[in-house]
Amino acid sequence: MKNFINIIDIPSKNLKKIIIDAKKRKNKRKNLKALDIDKDAPLKGKMLIQMFEKSSLRTRLSFYLAIKQLGGSALTLKPDELHLTKGGESLADTAKILSTYGNAFMLRTDSDQKLEEFKKHITIPIINGLSPSSHPTQVLSDVFTVEEIKKRPISKLQICWIGDANNNVINSLIEASVKFSFKLNIGCPKKYEPNKKLLIWAKKNKGKINVFNDCKKAATDSDVVFTDKVISMNDKVNKSRKLKYFKNFKINSKVMNCAKKNAIFLHCLPRGSEVSDDVFLGKQSKVWDQALNRVYVQKSILLYCFGKLR
Repeated sequence: MKNFINIIDIPSKNLKKIIIDAKKRKNKRKNLKALDIDKDAPLKGKMLIQMFEKSSLRTRLSFYLAIKQLGGSALTLKPDELHLTKGGESLADTAKILSTYGNAFMLRTDSDQKLEEFKKHITIPIINGLSPSSHPTQVLSDVFTVEEIKKRPISKLQICWIGDANNNVINSLIEASVKFSFKLNIGCPKKYEPNKKLLIWAKKNKGKINVFNDCKKAATDSDVVFTDKVISMNDKVNKSRKLKYFKNFKINSKVMNCAKKNAIFLHCLPRGSEVSDDVFLGKQSKVWDQALNRVYVQKSILLYCFGKLR
C-alpha cells in the first residue's frame, strides 16, 4: 500500500513510472467511450471513497472516471453529512470506518493537519486531491500534458510560472521541478515569492529555479507558461488589495511573445483575471487538454497506490 500525498515524498523513479503508465493507458483508450472499462480492469471490485471539503469540478470528475475505467467504483461523501463534522465522531474512528468499507480514500481538504491525521489512522491508501499547501495530482498531470504536447521529456524544457508563487500548485510544481530535473522560472511580486523553506530544499537537491519580480523576464525563452487564479480558494485576504500587487503580472500576448514561438499556455482552472481572453482562448492555450489528462494520470496514481503499475 502506498499513499500519494506530496510529490516531495515520492521517489522520482515512481513518479516517472506513473507518467509512462498514463501514456500507455491513454493510447489504448482512443476508441473507447468515457465509461467503457479498460480491458485488463485492474481495479475490478475496488471502491474509491472520495471526500470533498472544498469545491471541486475537475478533481471530482477525473477521479470518478479514473476508478470506473479501471473497473472499480466511487462513492463521494459530503463532510456536512458525516458524524465527523455533525455528530462529534473522532477522525480516528472515521478513518477506521473508511478503511473497513473502502479500498482507497481521496481527500480534498482545507487542512494539511487533517490530511496528516487521516494518514496516521487510515489503513488504506490515501490520496491528496488538494490541500492548502499541495496539489500533487494536478501537477503530475501537468507534467504529463507538457510532455505529451511538446513531445520531449520535461527535463529538456524551460517552464515558467507567473502569478502568486506561494500557493499549493506552485509548491507542488517546485517539488516536481526537482524530481523531474526541469528549469523553472517564477515571475511574481516580491510580497508573493515562493516558500523559502521549499526553495532551500530545492537548492540542496540541485533544483534549477529562478525567481523574478518581472513577468516578462520570467517568461523569456520559456517552452511553457503556467498560471493559476490570483485569489485562490484558500485565500482569506483583502481581495482588492491583493489584486493590486498583480496588476503587472497578467498573462497577455505581450508576455507570451517573450516566450518561445511554439510555447504553450497552461492553467489548472478555474480562471480569473490573471490571463487575457486572447491567450486563454488562443492557439497556444492547451487548458482543455490539460483538464482531460487528469483522468489518465489519476488512473495511474490509483494503480501506484495499489501496487499495480505495469
